[in-house]
Amino acid sequence: MADSMMSKAATMEIPINSNGDSRTMAEDDSLEQATKIHWSLKEKVGSPLGHRDLQQVMVSGPNLNETSIVSGGYGGTTEGIIPTSSIKGSNMHLTNSSSSITADEATRGVAVEKFDIVKKWGLNTYKCTKQMISERFGRGSRTVDLELEAQIEVLRETKRKYENVLRLARDLTNHFYSMVQTQHALGDTFADLSQKSPELRDEFGYNAETQKLLCKNGETLLGAINFFVSSINTLVNKTMEDTLMTIKLYENARLEFDAYRADLEELNLGPRDAVTIARIEAAQQQYQIHKDKYERLRSDVTIKIKFLDENKVKVMHKQLLLFHNAISAYFAGNQQQLEQTLKQFNIKLKPPGADKPSWLEEQ
Repeated sequence: MADSMMSKAATMEIPINSNGDSRTMAEDDSLEQATKIHWSLKEKVGSPLGHRDLQQVMVSGPNLNETSIVSGGYGGTTEGIIPTSSIKGSNMHLTNSSSSITADEATRGVAVEKFDIVKKWGLNTYKCTKQMISERFGRGSRTVDLELEAQIEVLRETKRKYENVLRLARDLTNHFYSMVQTQHALGDTFADLSQKSPELRDEFGYNAETQKLLCKNGETLLGAINFFVSSINTLVNKTMEDTLMTIKLYENARLEFDAYRADLEELNLGPRDAVTIARIEAAQQQYQIHKDKYERLRSDVTIKIKFLDENKVKVMHKQLLLFHNAISAYFAGNQQQLEQTLKQFNIKLKPPGADKPSWLEEQ
């Protein structure tokens, strides 16, 4: 077999490359050197140590994980060699890079969105502050709805007066509660003295009964006054306050509307070039947006004030009638009429000791 290989090598005197051209003399020399290496390997295989050398050659052969992809054909230069390990690493690097780019784009998008929000808020605050200062110093004009402004002022004045009524009613409740507690203690003292003073048993006895009756009627009156205070508190601090919150939104919308209106008027007075026309169109859009918001809130305020007036009349008619009947019945000593007043307005008194926490809540 070795002889046949040598004969084949001897016949390859003029090797042909891929283009059909003759090889150079250097390539002939390399072929001759390959033949010599072949004979030396044959001799080593035939020797006792030859098999070991061959096994070392086979073991130390090329690693499959380090194989290369050659471009350009057999005998080409090494410029087209691409290690396969680098291909696998490049794919992983490409995947990591794409995910990193996606995360960066998402973060950049959130940052840009927040920046736009802050920018719009800052621009709006600047315009409103400028408009407010102009109005304070009398240099800027403001939109005024005379009828609505008068209704708003009446509402604020009514709220202040009702807050005063609420404060006085609470003071009356506190003072009257102290008086009832004093009557209760005085009745207990008279009853104790009636048991320990035989010579004044009757006198202490009917005074004790009188104080206990006054204490019972006082607790009934306190129930009526507490109901009156609770209703006034709801009217003032919830119903009226809700309307005033809408009025506050309306006033802010009015300020923004006037600020963008003044900005549009200022742009219309300037030159009409391409840049200015674009700014005028943007200002016109913002003006229309804030105008619609202002008109919507103005309508909401008008409706809420109307319903508030109607609700206020109904609530106060009921509560003032209750307060009058309860106070009159108590000071007239008419216990039956006092109890009937509470039934008329569906007021249920708490049993004695109901305000105290239970033993479980005290733990």
